[in-house]
Amino acid sequence: EAREDKPPQTTADQSEERKYEYLDHTADVQFHAWGNSLEESFEQVVVCMFSYITDLDTVDDTGTNTVEVSGHDLDSLLFAFMDEFLFQFCVDGFVARRVKITKMDLDTFSITAHGFGEKFQPRTKHPQGTEIKAITYSAMQIVQHPAGNAELYVIVDI
Repeated sequence: EAREDKPPQTTADQSEERKYEYLDHTADVQFHAWGNSLEESFEQVVVCMFSYITDLDTVDDTGTNTVEVSGHDLDSLLFAFMDEFLFQFCVDGFVARRVKITKMDLDTFSITAHGFGEKFQPRTKHPQGTEIKAITYSAMQIVQHPAGNAELYVIVDI
């Protein structure tokens, strides 16, 4: 049974259409994210992760953080990308309601991206969702379609 997130109101200057869903999986949760490009699907899976942690409609777009990661292949790049955003959340409490990749190099398997959101305030502003303990490689799938769109499946430990 899938639980789909309803897209929030969008403003004229930025689109925040949600392109992801949660899929049931034993003992963990599987995120399924998609986009019109590989970059957009990577952005969406991080937003999906944060929406599992809290209600993103309560997160203001008042701060930014930068993530620079690399891997040795596409799977390790996806893992590192999500893991760095999760690490920054655990250390600094930063929740991204929106993510924008500014550079994605598939020759060197590197990404530079910016998260837009604010510091997590669980008792005063943001509802507490489910804690995500770790990103996993278990059943990770990156599906690139001939039309250029892509889908990602990532299981996280909760």
